[in-house]
Amino acid sequence: MDYKKLTPADKAQFEKDGYILIKGMLQEAEVKKLYSIAINDQVISNKSFDRGDANGLRTKLALWYSLADDAYSLLARSKRIVEGANLLLGGESAHFHSKLMQKEPKVGGAWEWHQDYGYWYRDGFLYPQMLSVLTALSASTKENGCLQVIKGSHLMGRIEHGFSGEQVGANQERVDEALKNSELVFVEMEAGDTLFFHSNLLHRSDANLSDAPRWSLISAYNLITNKPYKGNYPSATEKINIVNDDVLLQAGNEGIKDNANFLVK
Repeated sequence: MDYKKLTPADKAQFEKDGYILIKGMLQEAEVKKLYSIAINDQVISNKSFDRGDANGLRTKLALWYSLADDAYSLLARSKRIVEGANLLLGGESAHFHSKLMQKEPKVGGAWEWHQDYGYWYRDGFLYPQMLSVLTALSASTKENGCLQVIKGSHLMGRIEHGFSGEQVGANQERVDEALKNSELVFVEMEAGDTLFFHSNLLHRSDANLSDAPRWSLISAYNLITNKPYKGNYPSATEKINIVNDDVLLQAGNEGIKDNANFLVK
């Protein structure tokens, strides 16, 4: 079976824009399997917590650090994803964490402008040699609060962040200036599309006031040599046990285990 893989041209686009969108990275059967597991996963439900925006709307998410043999981990460990991260990072990558974002209809909150490295800098990572890989499990549109990015903003480097609601938000003055000079892109995605984006790319999303859910699975990768000097994140510098791309469909319908080293809020 033919699986999509990133190319040197994709890397060049990533370095210029700070992101690259791969249409149809997952096959329809893979998406259906992952989404079915996710919406019925009692462990995910029990481990999820709410994150509020500045207006009090809430987005549910579960975040974990360990990779195992559950369906989410098989995607995060898959050859196409890990080799893509390796290509974009310019070396061997390690898995920092994964999270399941659950932006439900009518109540799913917004995310303020931020850089992921605005968070991860505080976790003790010296360099922004990190990226996120977002796979849409359901359609992501302007109406249900798709990701918005400022093209090329990763080239600004890390900017200061403060709290907005329960979230860490980027300095608004810098964001406003960036928006005057760079293109704002609404990254609409179909289920199965995958977005690779730099840890310093400015991004946000609106609240989901539509009738459609927006669920996505996001895995963060770190250059394996970029060891944090504080915190306890062993997976961030551990070699990934890569699996072939066809394993996801061949494996049983397994949700995540309780011992996946969840972030507890």
